[in-house]
Amino acid sequence: MGTPETTALLPPIEDQRWQLPQPLQALGASEPAELARASGLPQALIAVLLRRGYGSAAAIKALLNPAAPPPPELHFNDLNTAVQRLQLACSSGEAVAICGDYDADGMTSTALLLGVLQRLGARPVAAIPSRMDDGYGLNTAMVERLAAEGIRLLITVDNGVSAAAALSRAQQLGVAVILTDHHSLPIELPPHLALLHPAVTPEGSPYRGLAGVGLAYVLARALCESLGESEGLAIALNLFCIGTIADMAPLLGVNRAWLHVGLPQLAASPLPGLQALLQLAGVEPRSIGAQTVGFQLAPRINAVGRLGDPALVVDLLTTDEPSRALELARQCDQLNRQRRELCDAIEAEALALLDADGEQRSPFLLIAQNHWHHGVIGIVAARLVERFGRPVALAAGEGHGRLRASARAPRGFAIDQALQSCSTLLERFGGHPAAGGFSVRAEHLSALHEQLNALASTWLLERGTGLPVEPEALLSLAQIDLDFWQAQQRLEPFGIGHPAPIYWSRRCQVLEQSRLRGGHLQLLLGQGEGQIRAMGWRWQGGEPVPPWVDVAYRLVRDHWQGRDRLQLELVGLRASAAASTPVLLRRQQRQYWCSQQGDMVVVRNEGGQELRHPVAALAADQSNASQPQLEHPYLRDLFNEAALALGLAA
Repeated sequence: MGTPETTALLPPIEDQRWQLPQPLQALGASEPAELARASGLPQALIAVLLRRGYGSAAAIKALLNPAAPPPPELHFNDLNTAVQRLQLACSSGEAVAICGDYDADGMTSTALLLGVLQRLGARPVAAIPSRMDDGYGLNTAMVERLAAEGIRLLITVDNGVSAAAALSRAQQLGVAVILTDHHSLPIELPPHLALLHPAVTPEGSPYRGLAGVGLAYVLARALCESLGESEGLAIALNLFCIGTIADMAPLLGVNRAWLHVGLPQLAASPLPGLQALLQLAGVEPRSIGAQTVGFQLAPRINAVGRLGDPALVVDLLTTDEPSRALELARQCDQLNRQRRELCDAIEAEALALLDADGEQRSPFLLIAQNHWHHGVIGIVAARLVERFGRPVALAAGEGHGRLRASARAPRGFAIDQALQSCSTLLERFGGHPAAGGFSVRAEHLSALHEQLNALASTWLLERGTGLPVEPEALLSLAQIDLDFWQAQQRLEPFGIGHPAPIYWSRRCQVLEQSRLRGGHLQLLLGQGEGQIRAMGWRWQGGEPVPPWVDVAYRLVRDHWQGRDRLQLELVGLRASAAASTPVLLRRQQRQYWCSQQGDMVVVRNEGGQELRHPVAALAADQSNASQPQLEHPYLRDLFNEAALALGLAA
């Protein structure tokens, strides 16, 4: 997959499409107050977890305190075969090739196995293809070169299952192959000695979400345990954390269990290369978490695979010399600066091309320029998805009349399926629902765009226009304090499959507003007794913010001028209706106006008819006989949604 590619962008108010969460009463889950008491979490966080499917105290406990994973040999049938072959390699000092990929996952996987096998007596060598010269994955020329150098054992990490020609050649040359990969399995597997892949584990296995570095860690850990050696396992866990977060693997199952153990250890990592990266990134050891890895360490690693030689990262993460580590880290940092400059330039050019097309933009944004750099167009595509809320592909020339593209898509539009439906026009393609890549001949580009536009147009009609803003729980500004922040920290680490919560607060007063360099928006918000600063990154709105707003946001901790403070990272912003103004509610193609009048919620339909229900009854347990209950399910759901829209329920 790849590193996190954007920070939250705050779209213009008119481009936002707010969707408030489902009322808790409709979920049929346990009583929120009871779950809050059992877990020690505030009810706003309980509301988030209930809406994510954690409907019981046991489920919440398992999330907060992940159980130790089951023995991996029970889930990977070929693990023992792979370990036995590596035991032989370690005991005899055999040369072993580690064939990785040029992204952060592949480079950390390679460094992980290289470091562990060196400590156990083998002689591992790294073999990572060039993004520009070789393309993705193991190829026949690499196999032939390694065999000529005397290699008889090869381990693929983060690639291999689609390298049929290369592995058939390895079999012909007498090279045994241990395949570790997490990309889609072909119908017919290439020749191999052993296979470690999440898809071959039992249904529901906690190992199903492993990235390439996770599979490398499974193999390294099993080998160390079989030999009774623990040396190297600490660095293996360090690299597992970096690679897993960098590849945006789902932070559930064993990923979550091992990150719980491994993330707190990163600050004291024995790896000079990791310490050098932390130093150059200006990261304080106490603040290292999943966000630090994803947005400060991983981009510096991934920039090398995009613009330079992946061997640089492998050397950085395996060297024992602090001075050399610092020099290599500086090279990574320089490449990352180049990467940012390239991305900014390509984004500006892409936006100019889109503006030239006028306001009627294509449902699927496909933009091509021969001179763009293949290594960064995926990052720019992700930025454009966030800006426009529709699928995007950016293509660059690769010679011989062909273009190579990186594609990204919003949630709900499956890039991999879209490319599969256009396969007759493509030279090569691959990916997953959120991201993909393809090569296409220049003369087929127009026909391809037409087909992709048709698919995206249908999807947009079903989804609706506007960029979705989907908060998960109501929070008052007065509730935001250090205790709440520490409670949210118990839900860490956040990432794919378990993102940081998005809250919303209704009717906040804008006490101050300013535009910062870079187009960022800074607000000081007030609500009752609560006040807090809020940041809207890359704010696209042109007009001043209304004096009263509803805001959707993530809660973050900011270190500024030597002190920590909490602030809101805005993902949505809209004008707030006056307290006395009814709020419009659309439900099942009907419109209602809801308001609070004293201790009653009032709902009025399009015909002017009104119904009233006590606020206290909407917040009460449905089994509480002392409160009047709405018997009709439609009315009950309608009033619960009204309470949510009015900010009377979490």
